[in-house]
Amino acid sequence: MAATTHTVSNQVPPLVDYDVFAADRALTEAVERHLAPELLAGARDELGELGRSAGSAQVQRWGAQANEYPPKLRTHDRYGHRIDEVEFHPAWHRLLGHAVTAGLTDAWGRPGGHVRRAAGFLVWTQPEGGHGCPLSMTHAAVPALRTDPVLAAEWEPRLTSWVYEDGLRPPAQKAGVLFGMGMTEKQGGSDVRANTTRAEPLSADGEYLLTGHKWFCSAPMSDGFLVLAQAPGGLTCFLLPRVLPDGTRNAFAIQRLKDKLGNRSNASSEVEFDGTWARRVGEEGRGVRTIIEMVAATRLDCVLGSAALMRQAVAQAIHHCTYRSAFGGVLIEKPLMRNVLADLALESEAATVLALRLAAAYDADTETERAFLRIAVPTAKYWVTKRCTPLAGEALECLGGNGYVEESGMPRLLREAPLNSIWEGSGNVQALDVLRALQREPQALNAFLQEVGRARGADHRLDGAIKDMLTDLNGIEARARRLVERMALVLQGSLLVRWAPPEVADAFCASRLGGDWGSAFGTLPHSLDLASIVERARPVAP
Repeated sequence: MAATTHTVSNQVPPLVDYDVFAADRALTEAVERHLAPELLAGARDELGELGRSAGSAQVQRWGAQANEYPPKLRTHDRYGHRIDEVEFHPAWHRLLGHAVTAGLTDAWGRPGGHVRRAAGFLVWTQPEGGHGCPLSMTHAAVPALRTDPVLAAEWEPRLTSWVYEDGLRPPAQKAGVLFGMGMTEKQGGSDVRANTTRAEPLSADGEYLLTGHKWFCSAPMSDGFLVLAQAPGGLTCFLLPRVLPDGTRNAFAIQRLKDKLGNRSNASSEVEFDGTWARRVGEEGRGVRTIIEMVAATRLDCVLGSAALMRQAVAQAIHHCTYRSAFGGVLIEKPLMRNVLADLALESEAATVLALRLAAAYDADTETERAFLRIAVPTAKYWVTKRCTPLAGEALECLGGNGYVEESGMPRLLREAPLNSIWEGSGNVQALDVLRALQREPQALNAFLQEVGRARGADHRLDGAIKDMLTDLNGIEARARRLVERMALVLQGSLLVRWAPPEVADAFCASRLGGDWGSAFGTLPHSLDLASIVERARPVAP
């Protein structure tokens, strides 16, 4: 074949060897806004290192390899002994190890820890989202364990360690450990009170033997798990180690790994317990109350994970359109494509700003901020994760046929996109959780209204949305999704009006709150400053 037919032109260079953190203006500004001045220099150094690594060709290869070679279950060794181990490609361990050594499981005990970790999680999971699961579970286990000071003293230093050690060994012999979680069962799903796993107390105080199953057990290669089981006093939370203190394996039979739509680098499993030793966490019968703080923390990570995926999708779309020419010019200069990119950028920035605001509330840890989180976390989890899938699909379309090809990385983003909306409670669970907070916890509503009220008077469309947000509560359960969507948009709008550039806030309020918007991305009012919005989101460090 003639060599002239293989001349390559008008192809886009890969988005590689850039600083993922520094190139994200919405994120860098949020870190500067929410961290104390004395913490900023250290945080910028940490996040800069993480951002440059995340944008490197090497780490992007790791992300691709971790998904191309998914985990494998080995139930038995060559001699027939049951071992129940999950094998991962080396790329998985490199990604997870780098994350742990960057402090992404350590937020609860250091100043500004939640904002610093949230920003790092958002940066580091952009090249590969699957390994965010064990990072999230390990981080989120801390508040649940703190209900038992003895357990917390033993396990928290290992969970928050900056040392990564893979392999199953007694936890006391490891400098750092990872945790998973097992809540749902075949017959119950999100209705964990329907769980049938039994917990029979032993003579030693706080020790039990568990018998039953878990339909979804996250990160089965972890050192320990928080699980729910029915004790004599009702549904109770337990800490279940994979390896017992004497070095023997706990009874933890992995029946199979889930064959998932996306998130293929990460192992999700079905497990059986048969006389499995565990320690009680909290009181009998208060399992949901004990584990709820872990659930809340993982829900915030669902928001962060979706914000990370959205940012990466938008960065890839804008980068492609910056270099790709069609119909006589560069795509980014075409008015209709610019509208699409600006709309995507708005959605991404709103998600990032909201996620970091929630992380800052964890750091503040005041009564008002805790009340705010009670209603803001499920609201954000509902809306941000819901927006991720249509955004990823539209961003893929910006690359045309190139985006539909696996090598572009966009199909992996699209497959990953629905995940966070399902895990840790799907959309209906989140919406109903917000309703419960509205009905039973007036302090949560007051804190939410106080937060959005800080922007009152800055934009008439936002003021109108705040006024109308809670006026009609008839048939509220059937309308819960519409209510929570409106609350999320009002909250995002209030944050952007206070902190984003005027062109960003104006475009968000005009479209999301003012109604000047269509049913698909790329339908913003043409009179807005769309070029500035796109330029702000372009993945080039200032």
